[in-house]
Amino acid sequence: MKCTEFLQELTDYLDGKISENLKIELDEHLHWCKECHVVINTTKKTIEIYRDSELYALPDDLRTRLESAIISKCQARKKAGPQKV
Repeated sequence: MKCTEFLQELTDYLDGKISENLKIELDEHLHWCKECHVVINTTKKTIEIYRDSELYALPDDLRTRLESAIISKCQARKKAGPQKV
């Protein structure tokens, strides 16, 4: 199995929505492929962080400073003109 094939199955693998044969094949790939192992571990940790997180309100002073910084940055970009990519 190639890494691209593994990545195509990543979501279903994490959701447990794959056949047992495909799971065995993906597990085997993970056993020897360090890059895909890192990808799956990072993805799992990211999912856990977001699943367990709760939304919270920003303190008023932080919200005000953040809004000011964003507005300043946008105004500076408008003055600078279009960016070349």
